[in-house]
Amino acid sequence: MACPSIRIAGDVSNEAHWAEVESHLTRLDHAVLNAGVASGSAIGQTEFAEWRRVLATNLDGAFLSLRAAMRTIADNGSMALTASISGIRAEPGTAAYGASKAGVIQLAKVAAKEGAPRGVRVNAIAPGGVDTPIWDDMPFFRGLVDGHGGDRAAALADMAKMATPLGRYATAEEIAGQIAFLLSDAAATITGAVLTSDGGYSL
Repeated sequence: MACPSIRIAGDVSNEAHWAEVESHLTRLDHAVLNAGVASGSAIGQTEFAEWRRVLATNLDGAFLSLRAAMRTIADNGSMALTASISGIRAEPGTAAYGASKAGVIQLAKVAAKEGAPRGVRVNAIAPGGVDTPIWDDMPFFRGLVDGHGGDRAAALADMAKMATPLGRYATAEEIAGQIAFLLSDAAATITGAVLTSDGGYSL
């Protein structure tokens, strides 16, 4: 049987958007909180407006979506938040993004404790590099692609070989499968955890 779905486009950092979303929600069994934007600049060169842009989407948006989910999730439901290895491992040029994703990890842990009395499980996944369009917003990556004659796939593959012991980044489908595991009954005793999926980058 197909599950009913409603698509409501909007700014995840806008509380009014979530008021509209919540007006359509009656019950959730599972939730995946995945919205995010990228950013890359040294702290000394980061404009406050850019800091706020990233934190608004990645952390304010995570809080607002998590709040809506916690209000409507059924007993024994499960949720997964998309964090990042940048929320665990520090690298130059990742202050706004890393801080926002560290905040997502902590949100997941707090929500796990708050949801536990109802059997609600909340976990986070912390991917390393994943082949998604988010790279295309990063100035250093655009430069790398230019250095590879415009071959995006080759640039990403070379970067992965240098950055990860496994020599490759994850696909979006692989991360989706890992999220599905966290939501499933196979992970029935897992809550408040952070699944690191980074090809060994953080070793």
